[in-house]
Amino acid sequence: MEDIQGLTENVLSNGDVYIGNFKDGLPHGKGKYTWFEGTIYEGDWEDGKMAGKGKIIWPSGAKYEGDISDGSLHGFGTFNYSGGSIYSGAWRMNIHHGIGRKIYTNLDSYEGSWKEGKPEGCGRHFWSSGNSYIGNWKGGQICGKGIMKWVNGDYFIGFWLNGFRHGSGVYHFADGAYYFGSWSKGLKDGKGTFYPAGSKPPSLEKWHNFLGYDIDGKGFLSRTLSLNSEKEKALRRGLKHSFSERISHTGISNPGGLSNWPTWMDENWGLSDPSREPSGDKYSHVVSHTSDQGQHNVLPHNDRMAYEREYMQGVLIQERVKDYKKLLHRSKKQKKTTVKEAKKVSCVNFSESHRSFYLMLNLQLGIRYSVGKLTPVPMREVRSSDFERRARMVMYFPRKGSQFTPSHYSVDFCWKDYCPIVFRNLRLMFKLDAAEYMMSICGDGGLRELSSPGKSGSIFYLSEDDRFVIKTLKKSELKVLLKMLPKYYDHVKEYENTLITKIFGLHRITINGRSKVRFVVMGNMLYTELRIHRRYDLKGSTLGRFTDGDKPKDVITMKDLDLSYEFHMDKLLRQSLFKQISLDCMFLESLHIIDYSLLLGVHFRAPEILKTLLEPPATAHDHGESSQGESTVPSKALMLVTHEPSNVTTAPGPHVRGGPLKAYSLGDSEVDVLLPGTARFRVQLGVNMPAQTSHKLVENEPESSEVELFYDVVLYMGIIDILQEYNVKKKLENAYKSLRYDPLSISVVEPHLYAARFKSFLEKIFHDLP
Repeated sequence: MEDIQGLTENVLSNGDVYIGNFKDGLPHGKGKYTWFEGTIYEGDWEDGKMAGKGKIIWPSGAKYEGDISDGSLHGFGTFNYSGGSIYSGAWRMNIHHGIGRKIYTNLDSYEGSWKEGKPEGCGRHFWSSGNSYIGNWKGGQICGKGIMKWVNGDYFIGFWLNGFRHGSGVYHFADGAYYFGSWSKGLKDGKGTFYPAGSKPPSLEKWHNFLGYDIDGKGFLSRTLSLNSEKEKALRRGLKHSFSERISHTGISNPGGLSNWPTWMDENWGLSDPSREPSGDKYSHVVSHTSDQGQHNVLPHNDRMAYEREYMQGVLIQERVKDYKKLLHRSKKQKKTTVKEAKKVSCVNFSESHRSFYLMLNLQLGIRYSVGKLTPVPMREVRSSDFERRARMVMYFPRKGSQFTPSHYSVDFCWKDYCPIVFRNLRLMFKLDAAEYMMSICGDGGLRELSSPGKSGSIFYLSEDDRFVIKTLKKSELKVLLKMLPKYYDHVKEYENTLITKIFGLHRITINGRSKVRFVVMGNMLYTELRIHRRYDLKGSTLGRFTDGDKPKDVITMKDLDLSYEFHMDKLLRQSLFKQISLDCMFLESLHIIDYSLLLGVHFRAPEILKTLLEPPATAHDHGESSQGESTVPSKALMLVTHEPSNVTTAPGPHVRGGPLKAYSLGDSEVDVLLPGTARFRVQLGVNMPAQTSHKLVENEPESSEVELFYDVVLYMGIIDILQEYNVKKKLENAYKSLRYDPLSISVVEPHLYAARFKSFLEKIFHDLP
């Protein structure tokens, strides 16, 4: 610091002391201020505020040196905590925010992106025990894609949620074995393939490309810095001063309680060693650092063999030995078919990957603009004029930016937002916060395009957090939606538990003045933290309603003829379900809509009996799996309990509007479903609905008999594909017949007959509990 000796010492009546320069009676320039309790600041002042470069020392021994703006730690600086931790990096208003590195007292360290004082974005954490993680964080927890390496040589590449392996991934064992599969809250859940040590697994190159860095983190730092460079520039500009305080005999207040703040930070942000149960840590105490060590033993060497396995909450329920070359050939064949079909039926002529990127970027820019434009507009009731043709928002987005739009890296495009007031009210009706909506769709993580388009040629995108589905529309579908929108608005307003697709926005992008792409933003009806083991699209028809038997059932959406289960539900739950289905069908019938479907998602809970039947202790060793390092399956799969609002797990999503349902089995009281070891959820119509189903299993022993397993399941459902008018489709079918082509795969029937067939089919698969 610049020498300030020789300047006048000003002793205030409260005991504070200031030595330094003044301007118009305010500290300005270089100066040193000592508060009576012992805190010392020495550095730059501007109009009575600490601003510029400076150094603060607290009585506790903590000290900070770096950028300060408007009396707050803001910019870049290094903080030495009294407990021994050190943070060096970006700050915003006294909080770690931006790129930074923190070394903890136990010699753990984190380097990467911070947001509001917690790791968020790309970051890497090294534990003093030797374990390390490189990847995404959210709210201080491992969340997203990343790589966890254990000191014993194991590592996992894949997706995480709240510190647990969750989603698809690859687990590599130290001896060379691999497991490619999916996880749910740290437990294997769904289908996967195990490659024993000595076999030849598929290349991990696509995983490295997907992550943007390799197993050792090469390329991670440059990626992290590039993602946050713009944020860093903004931080370094500093804060604008909103006011100044004149120094007086009463002294200058200690800004933001800085004298006590460093101690609070130091006490609450120490990280615990991953090898033991953490305590007192706010963001690492739920991180699953347990490796899968010991979960397999070396199998007989055969570099051509692999094992297809299916798990349910960590329990191995099925295993088949497969020839690896056949697996590889099948995956390549599926990949080629998917690409070919995508090019053939895509309704958007963007064959190159960068064009798809432009499309997603344009969509994010447009939605951010539309939501931001409406935020300051006062709320009001929807008027009939809000549905009219003139009730549309249009804006041109040149690449270089304009007075109203930011510069961007996409191509020039024109954005149209249909009926913005209507959809804003719908989002509020569905209890969807505008900021959450924007962050989910327009956040740094971007959108994910589904691997293959739908049968109609539509392209589907998922938001980063899976809460929203974005679908491209044909012009005819857009017209149907705009035509039905007034009645749709009235219907969802009257029936909060409607099963019909929740629609949050309708937009159009025009590129080069010619290519027009229309989008609808919808809620993901299968959005849940539970794994969906089976998905069905049910229309109540048999013509062509089946899927390819070779495809994995846990990753595709199956059809009517693929459904081999019947579901038994509580009497009142089933009654409520069919009452709403009838109301929704009547609504669609009044609009002459046909060809809609019930999208059904099924989450199975593993019965405890499976452990005895399928993985007895004597054979677990031979299968190459054990339960070491993973949670045990509770004996009770799920239970209905009386609704308690304060105890349910509430994740924001498209299901928050509906009220809890009543169950006959609990005396007509509102209920929650309790999943031991997982969570407690509010039971709503189409969401978290408990049921029972059965499946017959034959034990692999001589003279064995069939064992019927009763599964507890959790069901998710909603009515989708509501944009096909009867008269339009009838005309199409007649056109096909006149040209002597086969009729459409779904027989065209009148709306009232379609509704009756639809409801009749559902009544055959949903029954009352005996």
